[in-house]
Amino acid sequence: MQKITLQFPVEIGGAKITELAMRRSKVKDRLAVSKMQGTDADKEIRLFANLCEVEPAVIEELDELDYKKLQEVFTSFLG
Repeated sequence: MQKITLQFPVEIGGAKITELAMRRSKVKDRLAVSKMQGTDADKEIRLFANLCEVEPAVIEELDELDYKKLQEVFTSFLG
Protein backbone atom coordinates (compact mmCIF):
# COMPACT_ATOMS: atom_id res chain seq x y z
CA MET A 1 0.00 0.00 0.00
CA GLN A 2 1.15 3.50 -0.79
CA LYS A 3 -0.02 6.34 1.45
CA ILE A 4 -0.92 9.61 -0.26
CA THR A 5 -1.14 12.71 1.92
CA LEU A 6 -3.71 15.11 0.52
CA GLN A 7 -2.57 18.68 0.11
CA PHE A 8 -6.22 19.71 0.10
CA PRO A 9 -8.19 17.45 2.49
CA VAL A 10 -11.81 16.70 1.68
CA GLU A 11 -14.81 16.36 3.94
CA ILE A 12 -17.39 13.70 3.21
CA GLY A 13 -20.33 13.05 5.52
CA GLY A 14 -18.72 15.06 8.29
CA ALA A 15 -15.46 13.09 8.13
CA LYS A 16 -12.28 14.91 7.13
CA ILE A 17 -10.01 12.85 4.89
CA THR A 18 -6.38 13.92 4.96
CA GLU A 19 -4.75 10.89 3.37
CA LEU A 20 -5.56 7.89 1.23
CA ALA A 21 -3.84 4.52 1.02
CA MET A 22 -3.77 2.95 -2.44
CA ARG A 23 -3.12 -0.74 -2.86
CA ARG A 24 -1.60 -2.30 -5.94
CA SER A 25 -4.06 -3.17 -8.68
CA LYS A 26 -4.84 -6.73 -9.67
CA VAL A 27 -6.10 -7.95 -13.02
CA LYS A 28 -9.52 -8.57 -11.45
CA ASP A 29 -9.72 -4.85 -10.54
CA ARG A 30 -9.16 -3.82 -14.14
CA LEU A 31 -11.63 -6.43 -15.40
CA ALA A 32 -14.33 -5.23 -13.02
CA VAL A 33 -13.86 -1.63 -14.13
CA SER A 34 -13.79 -2.55 -17.83
CA LYS A 35 -17.30 -4.03 -17.48
CA MET A 36 -18.70 -0.77 -16.11
CA GLN A 37 -20.50 1.76 -18.22
CA GLY A 38 -19.25 5.32 -18.46
CA THR A 39 -16.36 7.36 -19.72
CA ASP A 40 -12.71 6.47 -19.20
CA ALA A 41 -12.59 9.16 -16.49
CA ASP A 42 -15.57 7.55 -14.71
CA LYS A 43 -13.87 4.17 -14.84
CA GLU A 44 -10.60 5.57 -13.51
CA ILE A 45 -12.42 7.19 -10.59
CA ARG A 46 -14.11 3.88 -9.77
CA LEU A 47 -10.80 2.03 -10.01
CA PHE A 48 -9.03 4.50 -7.72
CA ALA A 49 -11.93 4.39 -5.25
CA ASN A 50 -11.70 0.61 -5.17
CA LEU A 51 -7.91 0.62 -4.75
CA CYS A 52 -8.14 3.21 -1.95
CA GLU A 53 -11.17 1.49 -0.38
CA VAL A 54 -13.31 4.63 -0.36
CA GLU A 55 -16.53 5.66 -2.04
CA PRO A 56 -16.19 7.21 -5.51
CA ALA A 57 -17.55 10.46 -4.02
CA VAL A 58 -14.29 10.86 -2.09
CA ILE A 59 -12.24 10.68 -5.28
CA GLU A 60 -14.65 13.04 -7.06
CA GLU A 61 -14.15 15.67 -4.34
CA LEU A 62 -10.35 15.67 -4.59
CA ASP A 63 -8.49 18.73 -5.76
CA GLU A 64 -6.90 18.15 -9.18
CA LEU A 65 -3.41 18.27 -7.64
CA ASP A 66 -4.26 15.47 -5.21
CA TYR A 67 -5.93 13.48 -7.99
CA LYS A 68 -2.76 13.79 -10.02
CA LYS A 69 -0.86 12.26 -7.08
CA LEU A 70 -3.20 9.26 -7.23
CA GLN A 71 -2.55 8.90 -10.94
CA GLU A 72 1.21 9.05 -10.36
CA VAL A 73 1.10 6.41 -7.63
CA PHE A 74 -1.04 4.14 -9.81
CA THR A 75 1.34 4.59 -12.74
CA SER A 76 4.33 3.79 -10.50
CA PHE A 77 2.71 0.44 -9.66
CA LEU A 78 2.80 -0.47 -13.35
CA GLY A 79 6.57 -0.24 -13.50
